Amino acid sequence: MAVAEEVWHGSAVALGARAALILGPSGSGKSGLALELMALGAGLVADDRVVLSCEAEGVPMARAPEALHGLIEARGVGLLRADPVETAIVTLVVDLGTVETERLPLERRIDVLGHTVPLVHKVESPHFAPAILQYLKRGRSA
Repeated sequence: MAVAEEVWHGSAVALGARAALILGPSGSGKSGLALELMALGAGLVADDRVVLSCEAEGVPMARAPEALHGLIEARGVGLLRADPVETAIVTLVVDLGTVETERLPLERRIDVLGHTVPLVHKVESPHFAPAILQYLKRGRSA
């Protein structure tokens, strides 16, 4: 039974049960990164708004609001249909509002409904989407 629930402005994709929550200002590329990750094999959880709930164990879960279930915006193309992932555990947050300047940054964390989750900033490189996908697969080395 959910003990907390909030709607956040962002997108979320999942690989298996592990989700990346993509945050950033309007126009920062949240849906674009989600589409790139989907093209690499991730599944759509939610686009534009993400419902976050915290189960009794404190694990943050992501799902789509009913009105946006299975839809993602492709700027200049329109709303596209996708086979949605119903829910997934938020295991990574991607902040597109801040550009990473360090080659090997220290691990950052962010609070998601009282649970700390790893945080990465935007990397302006073609390897960014594949790196996020690999993070979802195997995590990060300390």
